[in-house]
Amino acid sequence: MVGPWLVFQRWDNGVLACRRLNAMLPLRRDQFDNLEKHTQSGIEFVERYTKFVKERTEIEISYAKQIRNLSKKYQPKKNSREEEENKYTSCRAFLSTLNELNDYAGQHEVIAENLSSQIIAELSRYLTELKAERKSHFQDGRKAQQHMESSWKQLESSKRRFERDCKEADRAQQYFEKMDNDINVTKADVEKARQQAQMRHQMAADSKTEYSNFLTKFNQEQNEHYYTVIPSIFQKLQEMEERRIERVGMSMKTYADVDRDVLPIVGKCLDGMTKAAESIEPKTDSKQVVDSYKSGFEPPGDLEFEDYGPGQAMKRTVSETSLSNSRGEGKERPSGGKSKGKLWPFIKNKNKGSGPEDFSHLPPEQRRKKLQAKIDDLNKDIQKEMDQKDALTKMKGVYEKNPQMGDPASVDPRLAEIAQNIEKLQFEVQKFEGWLAEVEGRLPSKSDPPRRQSGLYETQNSNSSTVGNNCAQDRESSPDGSYTEEQSSETQAKVTISNPPEVDDEFDDDEETLPTIGTCKAIYPFEGHNEGTISVTEGELLYVIEEDKGDGWTRVRRNEDEEGYVPTSYVEVFLETNAKDS
Repeated sequence: MVGPWLVFQRWDNGVLACRRLNAMLPLRRDQFDNLEKHTQSGIEFVERYTKFVKERTEIEISYAKQIRNLSKKYQPKKNSREEEENKYTSCRAFLSTLNELNDYAGQHEVIAENLSSQIIAELSRYLTELKAERKSHFQDGRKAQQHMESSWKQLESSKRRFERDCKEADRAQQYFEKMDNDINVTKADVEKARQQAQMRHQMAADSKTEYSNFLTKFNQEQNEHYYTVIPSIFQKLQEMEERRIERVGMSMKTYADVDRDVLPIVGKCLDGMTKAAESIEPKTDSKQVVDSYKSGFEPPGDLEFEDYGPGQAMKRTVSETSLSNSRGEGKERPSGGKSKGKLWPFIKNKNKGSGPEDFSHLPPEQRRKKLQAKIDDLNKDIQKEMDQKDALTKMKGVYEKNPQMGDPASVDPRLAEIAQNIEKLQFEVQKFEGWLAEVEGRLPSKSDPPRRQSGLYETQNSNSSTVGNNCAQDRESSPDGSYTEEQSSETQAKVTISNPPEVDDEFDDDEETLPTIGTCKAIYPFEGHNEGTISVTEGELLYVIEEDKGDGWTRVRRNEDEEGYVPTSYVEVFLETNAKDS
């Protein structure tokens, strides 16, 4: 079977005439040259496609790097305003988007890695094999070509020799006949001419036989060359080319599959971004803003009417809701009456970032939050010291039972130091709790109607020492951080405000950190919109600090700062053994 790439002339009867040899060999060389050019262009195509994939890989790596840098650039900085804003749902959603974007960049790195390993490396290795195989096939073709050229030259040489011998035989025969017809020539000369003619005829016959043998041999080799050797080489080249084309097609399919394989994970990243966007709650964010900046100030009272009298100048009244400082603010008035300075709600505090230990420079509500946070931090420090004390006490007990393990007295200095630290921290807690009780006593209750007041705000206490102490603590700073003392015409008609109710012991007990009595796992999600409740997600683990007392609610704690009630039916409770016994 002759392959489809064989393009040459089929000769009649399988015999090639000598006069057609010169036209045959260039025909064969032309086809080999064409095939050589075509297979070389196929190799160049594979190299070009490999370069294309390599450049795509570099783009993916660069893109992934830029995406990662972008995500890192917009991550909130530690101990910065951005980190504080993460309490808002919109900021948390943006942070989740940045995290998903970082994972999205990772998928582009996976694309680059797979393109490099599955296409670039494979095609580079295949190109080396392809070039070696192509070189081998064309070397075989050149050897066959050289063999045919050698046979053709031998045939041409025998043919010329046959032709020459035939001409020599003809001339010898003509000479013999001439000598034989000449009566003047001796018989010896005639015999010599006859022998010469016979010899030439014999040489011509030998040359003819040789030429015939060479021709037969050449025709056989030529037939084998064009019907066996060359078709085999062309068939191998054809198969090689088909494998190359198939390999390129497989690489193109792999190119698409590499992108398709990461689409599910990319889709999850995009779903995470969508979920983060849907988790934004404008009302929750606005409520947090209100809670963060709620001052706790009471609205100012109505101003009293001052009648004009002869010889009596009307006194100027400073507005407590002014957005700018009055011209005479902060100056002393000739009268001895003083009013308590107030931090005006619309003016920036110039002393932001610094203030007294009791946070008295802050509005009441913000001061309460700061004091509570300080108390919580101190309680954490006390708990750490207590844990260290318990550990050292146990160590001392081990040393007392086994003196060879250590000296019990060596632990006493550290125990004494811890005891002093606990005493100092407890004193600090009492101090801040006193300030907190004072603030919470002065804050208006949510259920109380707003009071309309006029004149001076003043707190009267039963004994003078308490009055002096409270006067120092009750003053809030003015907008520029200083304290204002103003003369009021209403000092003669002061509105007396009763003392705030004392904080009872039951309230103090509620504010103390309750011990953990077990753990629980949320089996359903709970939003916890009502006051006193806490939101939980399905599968979340929490600490139980108060079990259900029959009302269907269990009190839990997420961390040191978050605690509240959840429905008992929404969680699976695991109480500790000592808690169950009690």
